[in-house]
Order: sequence, then C-alpha cells, then structure tokens
Amino acid sequence: MRPLENIRVLDLSRVYAAPAGTMMLGDLGAEVIRVEQPGGSDSTRGWGPYAGGQSTYYLCANRNKKSILLDLKDEADHEEFLELVRESDIVVDNFKTGDLKRMGLDYAQLKAVNPQIIHCSVTGFGQTGPLAFEPGFDPVIQAMSGLMDVTGEPDGVATKVGVPTADILTSHFVVIGILAALRQRDFTGEGQYIDLSLLDVQVSSLANVSSAYLNADFVSKRLGNRHNNVAPYQVFDCADGPLMFCVGTEGQYKKFCQAIGRPEWMTDERFSDNAKRKANEDELVRLLTPIIAAKTRDEWIAILQEHKIPGGRVNSITEALEQPQVMARDLIGEIEHPAYGPVRFVKNPLQHSSLGIEYELAPPVLGEHSHLYVKQPKG
Repeated sequence: MRPLENIRVLDLSRVYAAPAGTMMLGDLGAEVIRVEQPGGSDSTRGWGPYAGGQSTYYLCANRNKKSILLDLKDEADHEEFLELVRESDIVVDNFKTGDLKRMGLDYAQLKAVNPQIIHCSVTGFGQTGPLAFEPGFDPVIQAMSGLMDVTGEPDGVATKVGVPTADILTSHFVVIGILAALRQRDFTGEGQYIDLSLLDVQVSSLANVSSAYLNADFVSKRLGNRHNNVAPYQVFDCADGPLMFCVGTEGQYKKFCQAIGRPEWMTDERFSDNAKRKANEDELVRLLTPIIAAKTRDEWIAILQEHKIPGGRVNSITEALEQPQVMARDLIGEIEHPAYGPVRFVKNPLQHSSLGIEYELAPPVLGEHSHLYVKQPKG
C-alpha cells in the first residue's frame, strides 16, 4: 500500500506551484482530481513547446492526476463540487485571495460540509497583509524577496533564476504542509486551513543570506558564481570549458593546494585560512585562473575526485539529463497516454526502500475523467 492510497485530493490549482505539489501527492498514492472550468482554466496548456499537442510545461506538473470539468459559478456544478468535498480529504487552490469566498467555497464553507477537510490555499502574498489581494507570479516573487538582487554578475543586472524557483520551493511546502495536517488529523479528527504564500516561502529560503543580515547586519551582494562566505568556490574556465570548483573546508583547501602544485599556499599569509582567502579572493582567483586553464575539464575532474574535492562540469540541459549519474539513478521515466502518446519526465527524487512510488497516469487531457465523477459531464 502506498502511503496516501486512501486519500482524495481536489485540485483547483493551475500553472506550477500548487499543481506540482498535488502531483507529488499523486506520486505518493493519493487520488488527485483536477477540477477545471469548461474550456480550461490552466494557462500552461497554451505554453509551448508541445509534444503530441500537449504543452510540455503542463506535462511537467500534472502526472498521476485525473481531470473533470465543473463550472463552480454554476449552481448545479457548485453542489456537485460540494458533494465531492464530502468524500474527499484535501482541497488545494491558488485562486486570488477572496475569490473562493465570493463563490461560496472558502475554508469555512468547505469545513461546514466536511469538518475533516484540509484546505491549502497558495497565493503570491498570503491571505493577510497589504498585498494579500495582489497577484504574484514567480519572477515578481524572486524580485521582491531579494533573490534577484543576489543573483547575477557583480557588475551586471539583478537576474532571476533559470527555473521558477519560488514556485518549485512552494510546491514542496504544499506537500509538507498537507502531510503535517494529515498527521495532526490522525490525532484530532479535524482538518485545517493552510495559508501558503510564495513570498513567505522564498524569503524563508534566503538561508545564509538572510542570516547574515539579521545577525551581522551584513548585506550580501551579487557575486556571480562566487560564494558569499567561502573561497575558492566558483566556476573557472578549463582548457575546454567551464567547471565548478567547491573548496568548502580547510581540509579540502590543503588537498587542493597539493593537487594544483602550490603546497606553499597552505601557509601563505594571504590564503592560510578561509577568512584570509575571502579577503584576498581577487588575488587568489587571479593566480588560480591560468593554473585551471592549463588542463581540460576531464583532467581536473580526475584530480578533484582523487583528492575528494567537490567539482563538476557546467552542463547544458542535454548534458545534464543524459549524464551517466542520472542514467544510473534511473531518474527519467515514461508514461503512455492513449490519446497523445508517450510522456517522458523526471521522476520523483524520493528513493525509499519500500515507499512504492508509481507512475500510472499521464497528465490528463481536459475533462478526461468527468464521466467518472460528474453526473452530467460537460464537453
């Protein structure tokens, strides 16, 4: 039995943050039912590129789900949805603050129908505060959280991360929050409301950057591929391309000095401990650059592995997804859909000894499963 096999999720969400979270619940065995408006309510269905006529963006967040069509503003469909709530465990939405209340479907109204329901609402800024009613997409959150200000080259512009990182992190907290609420329900017999904000998640994920400011009044700056606290810890150009070097401890630094043929740097007053290396980082990088450039990436990887120093190629997406380590971990999966063919995807990274993650359902076409749940299915 998979851990969430007897749990039903009504998924009112769209785009990525909440849908990716409910997808993970589906991976863990929950029955996840996407409730969509007739005509479609998820804009990602129209975001290319496409495979078999389906948006690859939509495909990456919606496996292990079913899809039904209900117009929640229609009285009959509204009642059908409440009937489903009575038989379900979780409702997930990412409507703007106040929208579900206006439709008679906020937590208080769902709880009146099913006191055990767990309702998770994902919004840009949460249900309270001066921005509660404002929309918030991932790049806006990256900007407002301070993440963009510490991302990019020192003399360049503030830069967003190449994937929707605020959405991705929030999807994880969707799962964490719901699993915690399910566990608490085991004790109390009651459900609860989860108010999840993308801005809260991204600010909470500033990690060492926020800690440096809050505890030492230190404001981090854009450093490109360097580290705020450690050196040498950055990308260097080898003879045939870029390689990330992470010399993260004093022990690794001593091994690194031996590996590059500069044992005297272990006691050099400029570089003998991490604080001095950070203070003299420009000089250290200047000296290292021609040394690193004299060998290929494969030569350096062999040296780093011999000395147990972290490092890795700066891979393209093609190289990343096809590298031997990813293949060895069996990380790429495929599901067949009868209407649009095979869907390849990156699997859930959880690898428990007996968890039993399965990939049974390809991302559904709009309304594909309405006949199973809706009394009068809409086209």
